[in-house]
Amino acid sequence: MKIKVISRSVDEFTRERSQDLQRVFHNFDPSLRPMEKAVEYQRALTAAKLEKIFARPFIDAMDGHRDGISCMAKNPNYLKGIFSASMDGDIRLWDIATRRTVCHFPGHQGAVRGLTASTDGKVLVSCGVDSTVRLWNVPRPSLEDSSSSSENAVEPSEVYVWKNAFWAVDHQFEGELFATAGAQLDIWNHNRSQPVQSFQWGNDSVISVRFNPGEPDILATSASDRSITIYDIRMANAARKIIMMTKTNSIAWNPMEPMNLTAANEDGNCYSFDGRKLDEAKCVHKDHVSAVMDIDFSPTGREFVTGSYDRSVRIFPYNGGHSREIYHTKRMQRVFCVKYSCDATYIISGSDDTNLRLWKAKASEQLGVILPREQKKHEYNEAVKNRYKHLPEIKRIVRHRHLPKPIYKARGIIQAVNDSKRRKQARVKAHSAPGKVIAKPYRRSRIIKEVE
Repeated sequence: MKIKVISRSVDEFTRERSQDLQRVFHNFDPSLRPMEKAVEYQRALTAAKLEKIFARPFIDAMDGHRDGISCMAKNPNYLKGIFSASMDGDIRLWDIATRRTVCHFPGHQGAVRGLTASTDGKVLVSCGVDSTVRLWNVPRPSLEDSSSSSENAVEPSEVYVWKNAFWAVDHQFEGELFATAGAQLDIWNHNRSQPVQSFQWGNDSVISVRFNPGEPDILATSASDRSITIYDIRMANAARKIIMMTKTNSIAWNPMEPMNLTAANEDGNCYSFDGRKLDEAKCVHKDHVSAVMDIDFSPTGREFVTGSYDRSVRIFPYNGGHSREIYHTKRMQRVFCVKYSCDATYIISGSDDTNLRLWKAKASEQLGVILPREQKKHEYNEAVKNRYKHLPEIKRIVRHRHLPKPIYKARGIIQAVNDSKRRKQARVKAHSAPGKVIAKPYRRSRIIKEVE
């Protein structure tokens, strides 16, 4: 007679150390677990609800400026540092960890319109409506131990006076050149008191400028004539130029895909372009109900943050038409500038109410030290949520956001106007000869022409 014995090795189920988890063996035969999908769905639903419960994006407000925040700049060499400038000419370096001012940079006689730091983080460049460009040496001892340092003032190392007011400045990612935007586009060197190169296309003011992170000699600008222009400083003239229906307030290049740029527009939308093909937008990002004032990409290149005149901050996926998150508070006024932190964990916004606000990039993210088991649990919750995100109940919970009443009402008005335009276009097409009325896609219709 044969006897079948169930046996198992002690080494397969015992722990080597007391800190190890107990080994659990699963039989993945679906016939043994007929309710597996129902259990997973319930876990995904619970994870979606828990994310809403723990969504606390606002961290702190950094108060100190006496006028509205006009611009900000990150220090690439110092993770905790952020520069900010206000309409009264005050420039400050903040420590994000302690939420305190490290030092002041006094000197400008009017609003500071542009701030940028060199790639090594040693030089800060500022410009404003007082027609001056100022170079500052960022103090290293303050950065090493900001908790014990008191607020001190730094004198500019260089002051360059020019003929017109400035609206923006940006530093080359590799090199000693920086560009200023004003009556024309000027290229400066750290060691020269006058521009080494100037570009002018038309008579309108240039209002924003951004160097390409992949090609140091390529930059994009937007001007008050509603144009977006791409320049190559190795050439004498501009490379490409398009005219849009409304003005572009700010431009940001995707750091992971340097051929793509996104423009923050006056009509409340953001437009993503391929720099090699500007006659059509790759994606239109809608949700703001007023002009988008500033835009900044995450270091990962997968998302970007926008600040708007409608007093809200939104986070968009780089290839998505609608925002995944909206941040707002009762006291926050019109948002003029936004920045991602260098590690993509935080978002800093500067608004007209003189405050810088610190937000979490992921509203429900747990701050502080996370144990390995907690991390695995968070990853599992994200995985099951992503697996069942198309189902109605989970989709409704994940997408729902509380909006301020003015934004909610404005969105309804915009929706009614768009529906009216759509109905009118459909009627005109129905009562016209076949082929006479050709509807242009929205990605093309906002672009008037491309200028050679």
